Amino acid sequence: MSSIRRKKIQALFIVSLLILLIYVKNLIERQNFKEISSTFTEVYNDRLVVESYIFDISESLFKIQKLIDHCDIDFDYSSVLDEIEKEENDILAIVNQFEKTKLTSKESQYLEDFKKIIINDLSIKSYDLLYSDSSGVNIEQVKRYDTKISRARMDLDNLSAIQLDEGERLIKKAKRLINRSQIWAQFEVALLIILILVMFLLIFRKSKETRGVIS
Repeated sequence: MSSIRRKKIQALFIVSLLILLIYVKNLIERQNFKEISSTFTEVYNDRLVVESYIFDISESLFKIQKLIDHCDIDFDYSSVLDEIEKEENDILAIVNQFEKTKLTSKESQYLEDFKKIIINDLSIKSYDLLYSDSSGVNIEQVKRYDTKISRARMDLDNLSAIQLDEGERLIKKAKRLINRSQIWAQFEVALLIILILVMFLLIFRKSKETRGVIS
């Protein structure tokens, strides 16, 4: 095999390898973009939206505590049990949406504990447990309910803290993916420059050889 033919084969091999590397880089880049898109979707659906769930739950829990503590003197307490039940149902409906998101193991634990408090500990069957005409507000019983509500609030605080931690983790992940994409983009530019140089050398050499044959 002549040296010219061998050099041509080597040059074609280099060109083919460069094209293959660019193709592989594009495949990796597509995967990176999918991961970045998935990460930002997770930040929104599983963290930002969930934080709004926690806020709405807190609002309903606050209303329940006001009703139990008889804080609102203008409220018609003849319907207090129905109102508490309505707020609890609203909370459980939000919890149901919360459970459909991507939960960590700690989130599952806190959410399960919170749900049990709402269903088992704050379900009031009789208004007499809160108030009677003879003795007024049942202070001891109200304190028990307030203790349960405080525990429920701790679960919400822990859930909210997890959203911040997970959101920060996902943002860091997205930054790593973006930095990786920038590195791959620089790598692709370098490959293209090399490819252009190789193609230029091939064309230049072929042109030189042609002139040599003619002369």
